Formats: sequence, C-alpha cells, structure tokens
Amino acid sequence: MSGARRTLGDRLGAVDEVLLVPVARGYRRIFAGRRRPHGLTLAACLIAAMVVAVAVWQADRAAPAADMPAGQVVKVGVEQGGSIPAYAEASRAELGRLTSAGAQESYALVTFTAYLAPDRLTPILGGVSVAAVYVRVPLPGTQTEIVRIPVTKVPVDVVTGMDQIADRKARESQRYADRLRDGADLQMAAVYQSGQKVADAEHEAYAQRCSCAYAAVVRATPAALEQIARRPDVRVVDAAPEVRRLDRAVFWPPLPEQRTVATPPGDTRS
Repeated sequence: MSGARRTLGDRLGAVDEVLLVPVARGYRRIFAGRRRPHGLTLAACLIAAMVVAVAVWQADRAAPAADMPAGQVVKVGVEQGGSIPAYAEASRAELGRLTSAGAQESYALVTFTAYLAPDRLTPILGGVSVAAVYVRVPLPGTQTEIVRIPVTKVPVDVVTGMDQIADRKARESQRYADRLRDGADLQMAAVYQSGQKVADAEHEAYAQRCSCAYAAVVRATPAALEQIARRPDVRVVDAAPEVRRLDRAVFWPPLPEQRTVATPPGDTRS
C-alpha cells in the first residue's frame, strides 16, 4: 500500500487539516503584534465561529458523510507532516507491483509537478475515467481554498467548476464588503479587508480559467496508470485498489510547491 493510509479517524484528520489552519490564521491576524492576548472580544469570537463554519463546510466537500461506520474510510495521499519523496517512491513501487500482478482497474490519485490550466489536463488524463480534479489558486504566501471539482469530462467539467467557484468567490467578496460597510473596529476591519482581497484574487483567477489544477482522481488499470506516470507534468501516480467507493475515501494530494514535507497551504501574510 503506497503512502501512509489510515481507516479510523480520517474524517477528523481531514477536518483538522482544513479547520485548524484557517482558525490559526484568523487568530494571528486578529492579534497581530500582541505578545499575549488576554481574551477574545465578542467580535473575534464571531469571526472565529464564522471561520470554523466555513472550514467544516470545506472539509465536508472532500470527506465522506459523518455516519460512515468506523474503520470504513480510506485516506489516499500524503499525511500532514509526511515525507513526499518517500511517498513518491512507495507509490512507484506499489504501481509496479500491481502491474506485474496483472491487477484489475482501480482508483488512483494523480498529482502534477505544477499547477495546470484546464486545457493541459487532456493530454495527461486522456483515455482514463476521471472522477475529480483538485484546484487551488497558488497565491504566494497566501492560504487559499482547496476545492474538489467533480469531473467526468476533461476539460469541460473543470471549466464549469471554475466558473462556479468564481461566482461563489464574488459573493464571498461582497459579504466582506458588506461587513466593512456596516462598520468594524480596526482589528476586524483588517480581517475583513484581507479576506476580501483573497476572495477577489481567487474570483479573478477562476474567472480566467487559471492554472490551478494540481491533482486528479482517476480510475484505470495499472498498465494505463503506468502510462500516465510517464507523461509530462505528472509527479506521482498513487494507485489505491483498497478504495471501493469514493464516498468512503479521503484524498490528500501534495501541493506542487512542496518538495520535502506535506503541509497545509501556508499563509505568511501579516
């Protein structure tokens, strides 16, 4: 089995990865410059609750339903803090073993060496069944939302998904603008302004069908997966024959800019 995969508690792990980092980011912004905050203001509590709600929604989009029996969920990809080179090596070995054994088709996580535009996915994923594409706007030093786009046809479904995300980001930006117009203290105004700036950048990128795709979930035979692994722009092909149903699997693809250790998207802005 390639990479580190667990079956118990993966949903909580997915929520942790998506939830804790945005909360910490909001906390840093709210209390930037203070050595030690003495307590959350009511406004800070409200914004933290809002961030939690959005983060849980994001996790639910990529994770199975909460009522899945314990021990039934499979994680595919690199665990947070895991070694990406070790993951890539294990994935290659596993795919070679499956090919030699003449295994039947299975799901696989395909990650790319860079963020790609929708039209660049066809030469990579052509000839196999595609279930999903992962996208993220790669703004330097900025934590942007990771979105899983359901896909059956490449690139048309990816373009449609990007258009939908662009519309959502425009509404998100407007909500921040509304909060700023309604009035806020200096600390909360800085949070809203930062959120609006990121939402605007994401809206613009997706509206222009950006180079934002960095991974895909496909279904193919080991021989077909071997062909994909040799194609340009492909980083790792992680075959996952243990995945029987996509609603019982969580996929954690490494980000293209990360070469050694898998971590959530960074946010170095003040």
